[in-house]
Amino acid sequence: LSFVPEDWVRGECKLRSRADSAMTWLTYVSYFFGGIFLGNAIPHFVSGTMGRAFQSPFAHPPGKGLSSALVNVGWGAFNIVVGYVLVLRVGTFDLRDTWDAVAFGAGFFLIGTMSARLFGPFHGGDMKASHSSSTGA
Repeated sequence: LSFVPEDWVRGECKLRSRADSAMTWLTYVSYFFGGIFLGNAIPHFVSGTMGRAFQSPFAHPPGKGLSSALVNVGWGAFNIVVGYVLVLRVGTFDLRDTWDAVAFGAGFFLIGTMSARLFGPFHGGDMKASHSSSTGA
C-alpha cells in the first residue's frame, strides 16, 4: 500500500494497493506515448492538408525522402487515432490533473524537439548549419 502524491493535493489521503499503483504508472506511460503520437500527427497532417510533401516512414529512404501529401494526411490521421486511444481510452485522463498533463506534455515535447532536430536540416530550421554556411565558417 502507498500514498499517491496527487491525492494529497486533492486533500484525499487514500491508500492504494500495489495493483492500483502499477495501473497508475502504466496509465502515465500511455499518456506519454499518446503525447508522442498526437505531437507527431501535427506536421504530417498539416503538411498533407496544405498539399506539401513531407518526410514519413514510408518514404525512401525512411525519414529522409518525401512522401506525398495524401500519404502524410493518412499517416497524420493514423497518429491522431492512436494518440486518441492512448490518452482518452486508457485510464481517465484529466488535463487539470498535474501528473496526467506532465506525462502527456513530456511525450508531446519530446517528439517536437526530436522532429525539429531531425527535420530542421531538410527545411531550413537548422540554425547551426544555416549560420555557418552564411558566415563562411
